[in-house]
Amino acid sequence: MTVLKTSMRNFFAHKGRMALSAVAVLLSVAFVCGTLVFTDTMNTTFDKLFAVTSSDVTVSPKDAGDEDDGNGTGRPSSLPASTVEQVAAVDGVQKAEGAVASTNVTVVNSENKNMGSSTGAPTFAGNWTQNDLKSMEITSGHAPRGPTEVMVDADTADKHDLKLGDELRTIAATGDIRAKIVGIASWKVTNPGAAVVYFDTDTAQRGLLGAPDRFTQVSVTAANGVSDAQLKRNVAQALDGASGGASGDASGGASGGASGGAYKIQTAKENADENRKDVGEFMDIIKYAMLGFAGIAFLVGIFLIINTFSMLVAQRTREIGLMRAIGSSRRQVNRSVLVEALLLGLIGSVLGVGAGVGIAVGLMKLMSMAGMNLSTDDLTVTATTPVVGLVLGVVVTVLAAYLPARRAGKVSPMAALRDAGTPADGKAGLVRGLIGLVLTGAGAFALYAAGTADKASDGALMLGAGVVLSLIGFVVIGPLLAGVVVRVISAVLLRAFGPVGRMAERNALRNPRRTGATGAALMIGLALVACLSVVGSSMVASATSELDKSVGADFIVMRGQQMIVPDAEEAMRQTPGLAHVTRSKDVNATLTSPDGKTDDTGLTAADPTYAEDLRRTTTEGTLSAAYGKDAMSVGSDYATKHGVHVGDTITVAFKGGETAKLKVAAITDDDTSFDQGARYTSIETLRKYLPADRIPQSQMLLGKAKEGQEEAAYAALKKALHDYPQYPVRDQTDYKEELKDQMGQLLNMIYGLLALAIIVAVLGVVNTLALSVVERTREIGLMRAIGLSRRQLRRMIRMESVVIALFGALLGLGLGMGWGATAQKLLALEGLNVLDIPWPTIIGVFIGSAFVGLFAALVPAFRAGRMNVLNAIATE
Repeated sequence: MTVLKTSMRNFFAHKGRMALSAVAVLLSVAFVCGTLVFTDTMNTTFDKLFAVTSSDVTVSPKDAGDEDDGNGTGRPSSLPASTVEQVAAVDGVQKAEGAVASTNVTVVNSENKNMGSSTGAPTFAGNWTQNDLKSMEITSGHAPRGPTEVMVDADTADKHDLKLGDELRTIAATGDIRAKIVGIASWKVTNPGAAVVYFDTDTAQRGLLGAPDRFTQVSVTAANGVSDAQLKRNVAQALDGASGGASGDASGGASGGASGGAYKIQTAKENADENRKDVGEFMDIIKYAMLGFAGIAFLVGIFLIINTFSMLVAQRTREIGLMRAIGSSRRQVNRSVLVEALLLGLIGSVLGVGAGVGIAVGLMKLMSMAGMNLSTDDLTVTATTPVVGLVLGVVVTVLAAYLPARRAGKVSPMAALRDAGTPADGKAGLVRGLIGLVLTGAGAFALYAAGTADKASDGALMLGAGVVLSLIGFVVIGPLLAGVVVRVISAVLLRAFGPVGRMAERNALRNPRRTGATGAALMIGLALVACLSVVGSSMVASATSELDKSVGADFIVMRGQQMIVPDAEEAMRQTPGLAHVTRSKDVNATLTSPDGKTDDTGLTAADPTYAEDLRRTTTEGTLSAAYGKDAMSVGSDYATKHGVHVGDTITVAFKGGETAKLKVAAITDDDTSFDQGARYTSIETLRKYLPADRIPQSQMLLGKAKEGQEEAAYAALKKALHDYPQYPVRDQTDYKEELKDQMGQLLNMIYGLLALAIIVAVLGVVNTLALSVVERTREIGLMRAIGLSRRQLRRMIRMESVVIALFGALLGLGLGMGWGATAQKLLALEGLNVLDIPWPTIIGVFIGSAFVGLFAALVPAFRAGRMNVLNAIATE
């Protein structure tokens, strides 16, 4: 009880000194809890959506893909309409209705602006069914009744100011559907951001599937008293008997669930679980990435807590010595400090849990502004979230305080006779220095091994080890580095300020362990910033260099995995000023090499001009020959793995078509970032072995302008594809800028997440200076008494802060550039060969660190300047 009372008294006596450490714990716990609440809320939103949109039993093609029938035609996999009648006759079925749904569509308004989501959520098009009434209700107008009518969801209508009577054009793989809005339907549950348009059944079948007698799935409602599982068995048995006649009707794609021969049959739970799994994988990536950054913030906070308790222990040396003199044991002193840490962790964690809920709500509002609708009605705070936050915050705080507590326990009773605040560890010990050097050396060796690895997979393991070891090594050796680096920085920046500058330097060097720990907190965040900057800049520079070297086309038209509809392709082919247009199609096929091994990654079918538009170096043969009759090319990695040479024959089984024997006419070098590992053949060869309706749509179109007509052709091509806004027209300059923008957006998002760690590190600098000012109260009073002005005092503290910040920045940026350069060596194994150091960013961050130091010193310097001289001198 005595230990607890002493700890409570000390904690509340120094609550001001604990405040910033509590804020660090609060921020770290808040980030963790906010991440958990945010991702749990998103999962709840999707769970409700999937649960309400799933019918009791769903029947779909067994090999149905998510967006395409698996042959690149852009049409969803479908079932014959007769399946609906077969299912409706099954025992236990109350109702069966055919549904049409496709996400391979683009919806534009009368001004040709895309009405889809801006967050990457899909655009759904389909027919309005009774099953849709479970999740939506018509709140304006009526359901579509003919080919010129369409209904949209209320969220999309609100977002794009759509109203009844407005015209929409839905661009699908089979053509365009032009219709006027006759109805608006509102969601009964939260829609995370997808855009939805509904047509009548006949229009949906013809416009989305290209056939009047097909559906993408059958929604089945169970009769009263029939369970979903029993209904599924009944439907499967019925369709099993008819599957022989239906198996050829179901188009291919990615395989799905269940039984029934040519069909995938799922209960509502199975269907929801499958959808939840797909979304869950994406959500897990977001969750663990954000938790990773929270972990970095915790790591930085550890240095702050260690510094806080180390300085408090040093300032209470006489007090602890007196406690030891009157009978307190080492264990009691140790416990006293740990109990203070426990109180700090509890308070910071409790506040952090509450702040985490606020962060989650803020993220939801931010996502809503970006176009993803998340309702606070679905806010999900599970029982484990506060528990995780509390346990994590308390454990991390207590562990961080263990070393200072252990040091406090070693204070002898004779310390009561010494001045308080005398540092017992002014220099880093020899053992610490040796351990730091060993760890740093091991990290440097691991980074060297990673940079010289022959395989990226092997090098990645060494890179991870090198990053961890070098980081720990720099943290351990920090006090030794502080003595050298601070002197160098001071010689450059502080000597010009005379005695004030020299005092600032000596204050920074007074306790190298403290300076090293404070700088290390900032070092971690800036090391990651520098590393990612180097990697991102190198990736863009490498891709740009490869583009200049490999791409001979003037124009590129493509959009991710969305196929290019025939009308858009024809519009490009008719564009004046183009010398030629090259089509590139991804083909599903299984390849059997001469050694008898199979590979189902497919190949690329293109026009012969593809060899001009995308220049590939060959190790054997001539690439143009690969576009000859019954010929193809393979990549060098594939050739080495299977012992393939020019002249060998590869058996190619085209999905949905015939099996061909194609002769290898060229082997392309895979030391590239464009089309690495691609196998090429001609579109003419493809036509020979695939039916016309199975030939995939183009994935990419490349255009070459006539000599001297580049600008005119560029303008004409943009005009020709104006009606197809989903396919941006880019010349090489546009493509390079897009690469930079995409990488810049990714890096900015990562920097934003790293900002939390840097904020905690800045709090560490503030805390160190604040406690240092308290520790030097008497000294400050004496300096003021002999003539040091308030202005000089504040300047001295600001300079000390700047030196500490620049020390951390110098170590962090140097370490990060080393990591980034090593990572680029691994990227070079994947064809990204250019190392680019973004010096403007590095220099900007270094200079910015000086301003961070100035900012961190504002409050401590202000408080020091306001000290009463006589009271300061009288302080013990």
